[in-house]
Amino acid sequence: MTATTAIALPKRGTAQTSARAVLKQALPPIVVGVLALVLWEGLVRGLSIQAFLLPAPTAIISALGANIQIILSAAQVTTLAVLGGMALGSITGVIAAFIVSLMERTANTILVLVAILSCAPVVALAPIFNQWFGSSNLMSKIAVAAIMVFFPVMVNTTRGLLRVDPLHREFMQSLSASPLQFMLYVRIPGALPSLFDGLKIGATLSVIGIIVAEYFGGTANALGVFIANTAALSKFEQTWAAVAAASLLGLAVYALVLLLERIAMPWHHSLHQN
Repeated sequence: MTATTAIALPKRGTAQTSARAVLKQALPPIVVGVLALVLWEGLVRGLSIQAFLLPAPTAIISALGANIQIILSAAQVTTLAVLGGMALGSITGVIAAFIVSLMERTANTILVLVAILSCAPVVALAPIFNQWFGSSNLMSKIAVAAIMVFFPVMVNTTRGLLRVDPLHREFMQSLSASPLQFMLYVRIPGALPSLFDGLKIGATLSVIGIIVAEYFGGTANALGVFIANTAALSKFEQTWAAVAAASLLGLAVYALVLLLERIAMPWHHSLHQN
C-alpha cells in the first residue's frame, strides 16, 4: 500500500505540474488577445470607423454566427486541402532531408540552393497548378500547400540530422554501430526537435497557401473563394468572419503539431519544464 502510494504521488504531481505549465504558457496570449479585441472595439466605436474599412469585433462575431453553416461548410473543404498539403509536404520534406543528410560534404551547398528556391513566390504557382490539375480539383490547392510546407520541413530536418554531438558519434563508433544504427539511435532522435520546428512553420504557411490558391479559382464552397466573393460584394463583416475562421483553422493545425510533438518527444518538454 505504501509502495503504491509512493509511486502514485509523483505521477499526480507531474500531471499537476504539466497542467500548470500549459496554463502558464496559454494565459498571457489569451489575456493579450482579449485586450486587443477590447481595444479594437473601442477604437472602431470611438472613432466611428466605417465597416468597409474595419468592422468591429462584435459585428464580425455576429456575421460569423449568422453565416456559421456556410463558413463551416467552406472550412471543411479548406481543411482537407490544408491537411493534404501538410501531409504531402512533410513526407516529401523528410525524405529529401534523409537523402541530403547522407551527403554530408555537399549538404550545406544543397541547403543554400534550397533556401534560394524557397524565396520564390510559391503562391504564384497556383494558376499553373490549376491548369495542370483543374481549378476545381483539390489537388491543385494541396500542391501549393505541399511546396510551402516542404521547404521549412526539409531544411530544418536536414540540419537536425547533420547536427550530431561528437561524443555521441565517438560512442557509436566505439560500439561498431552500423550507419543504419547510427541513423536510428542518434540522428533521428536528435533531429525530432528540428523536424517539429519545421512543421510549426509549415502549419501556418499551409493555411496561407491554400487561402491564396483558392483566390485563383476553386470550388465555390471554400474559404478563400468565400472571402473573395464577399469582399467583391462589399459584405465586409462576412469577409472578416471568414478570415477569423481561417485564422482559427491555422491555430488548430498549429495546436495539432504541438500535440504530436508532445506525444513524440515527452522527454523534450520535461527538460524545458525543469
